[in-house]
Amino acid sequence: MSTTTITGVEFRPLTIPASIDSPDARDFIEMVDVRNRIYTEISGHGDHAIAADELLPHYRPDEYERRLSWVVLRDGVMVGRVGADIPLHEGSKNVFWLIELLREAQGQGIGSAAYALVEQTAREHGRTVLQSWAEHPAAPGPRIDSPTGFGSIPEDRAARFYLRHGYALEQVERNSALDLRAPFDEIERLLDEAKAASAGYRVVQWSPPTPPEFADGYAWMKSRMNTDAPAAGLDFDEEAWDPARVAHHDSLYTGSGRLLLVTAAQHVATGELCAFNELVIGKDRTEASHQEDTLVLKEHRGHRLGMLVKCSGLLSWRDIAPESPRMITYNAEENRPMLDINEAIGFVPIAYEGAWKKVLDD
Repeated sequence: MSTTTITGVEFRPLTIPASIDSPDARDFIEMVDVRNRIYTEISGHGDHAIAADELLPHYRPDEYERRLSWVVLRDGVMVGRVGADIPLHEGSKNVFWLIELLREAQGQGIGSAAYALVEQTAREHGRTVLQSWAEHPAAPGPRIDSPTGFGSIPEDRAARFYLRHGYALEQVERNSALDLRAPFDEIERLLDEAKAASAGYRVVQWSPPTPPEFADGYAWMKSRMNTDAPAAGLDFDEEAWDPARVAHHDSLYTGSGRLLLVTAAQHVATGELCAFNELVIGKDRTEASHQEDTLVLKEHRGHRLGMLVKCSGLLSWRDIAPESPRMITYNAEENRPMLDINEAIGFVPIAYEGAWKKVLDD
């Protein structure tokens, strides 16, 4: 898509450099800096920041998703970014998008101009289901309840933007944090209980590259994330994962210096992997850590495997990244099984996100 200029504001396609040291990397580096500043403005902390060279692998083209990105410039100064992620699964109607602006650029019509670009992009790619997430910091005044019956968000600037453009709130997600500097006595006790309840299972762990004997099992569990986790009224494609896609997933970490620890539960009698948890930290091991995907396959639930993999991972993490102060994670508010585990471990809510959806006319 060609560069677009609207009322003095430019939406310039983002160049994806071969490396951060490439001559054409300037826009990407500045985009990441603006991204980090925006997240700090919204949340009041820097735990969502990431270095440009660590984010770059996630922007490189692959066969699973097309990522379209623009930087937003006002009078030649970068003030935000726009993104549209288009899954390449056969039959997909989805596009996942974001519009992020520095506070100084809000309230000037830039967001609505950017959204016109998002809808245009969706239509050009034959996509009719548009979905987006935004953090909604605590604020007084009216609130919007999640249709799931779990959670609500304030009717803030971001919420009014979505509503004005025809979106409906579908789900509320809780952002939680665990103090990694606090005693782990309770986590050790919970792990002992989980081990007692999970006879016939054992814990296996690895960091990329995934060992060949675990690649098929890990791929199957990753493929179930979009089908087995609570999704409310959101639309997710069933994703096909195989060892090749696992290898691609691993490369996003090995190629950037980020550290991923996968903790899985294995059914001893069959060798099947049936639950997993992912913990991640950037090259700076003193920054916040992030808990990413966690899942227990439906047919293996009821053995406290979620608690088993989460506690096992955290106890290993204490040795892997001893200077990391916090663990950050996200869960749907209606996902009480996972929230019960997190709350027992010691995670506390620090923020809430809204998941928004709009279906375009064909």
